[in-house]
Amino acid sequence: MCMETKSILRQLALLPPEAQQQVLDFIAFLSARYGAKTVSQSAKQVDLEDEPFIGMWRNRKDLQDSTDWVRQIREREWQ
Repeated sequence: MCMETKSILRQLALLPPEAQQQVLDFIAFLSARYGAKTVSQSAKQVDLEDEPFIGMWRNRKDLQDSTDWVRQIREREWQ
């Protein structure tokens, strides 16, 4: 849950019950008006194996051990 969502939920909890119900009613109104889409409806399924970036560093000898590669980069950059 992102920080903005947490902040909204905290603000909602501070409202009196009648105001909380008005917020829920307004959300229901907006959902009916604009159509509430679920993640599965709005997100296109992508088969990662078909993406061109998969395997693009496959033949790089310096990246065979990614942990070692990151350690070396950090040592160079943080000195």
